[in-house]
Formats: sequence, C-alpha cells, structure tokens
Amino acid sequence: MKKSIIAFVMMVLFSGALVFATPAEVSAQQYMRKVYRNGRVVYVPVRKPSYYRRHRNRINVAAGTGAGALIGGLLGGGKGALIGAGIGAGSSALYTYKFNRKTRRYVKVRRY
Repeated sequence: MKKSIIAFVMMVLFSGALVFATPAEVSAQQYMRKVYRNGRVVYVPVRKPSYYRRHRNRINVAAGTGAGALIGGLLGGGKGALIGAGIGAGSSALYTYKFNRKTRRYVKVRRY
C-alpha cells in the first residue's frame, strides 16, 4: 500500500512538471531596419546568429582554459592543472580580445 501511494505521488509530480518542461512557441525571427536613398523605410527579416557567433569570446576563453588545464594536469598534477588553467585563460583571452578581434568594419561608400 505504501509503495503504491509513493508511486502515485511521484507520477502526479512528474506529470505536473511536464507542463513546465515543454518548449514554448518563441519566434526567433528579428527584423532589421533598412532605409533606402529616397527615404523609404523597409523592415527586412533577418536570422538569429549562430550560438558560436553570439558567444564567440566565452567559448574561445573556455576552450583555452580547458586546454591549459589539461596540459598542466598531464605535466604537473593538480597544482599544474591550476597553473595551466590560469595560463590558458590568460593567453586565450589575449588572443580573443586583442589579436583576433571580430569587430564590424564599416566602409563609407561614396557614389558620385
């Protein structure tokens, strides 16, 4: 009797959690404002950038940290893994934010 009551309570809890676990209908479509030379404004649908393009800096720093920790752990154990993680995070952050910056470059086009 006790097992059946516990099983019933668990089924009720899991069935109630399914309502919150289902994905919501969310539109990922965004619109970009495009202005023509004659002053006309048109909203053009654009796709959402990929996960990597949105979080490029974080992913690169995390990958560098993991690689540094792996190499440090192989060479120096636990303390080496900690030192390697610090060196990997610093070097990958330097690469991401200083040497290989991904900024938009705007070029002014003049038509005569």
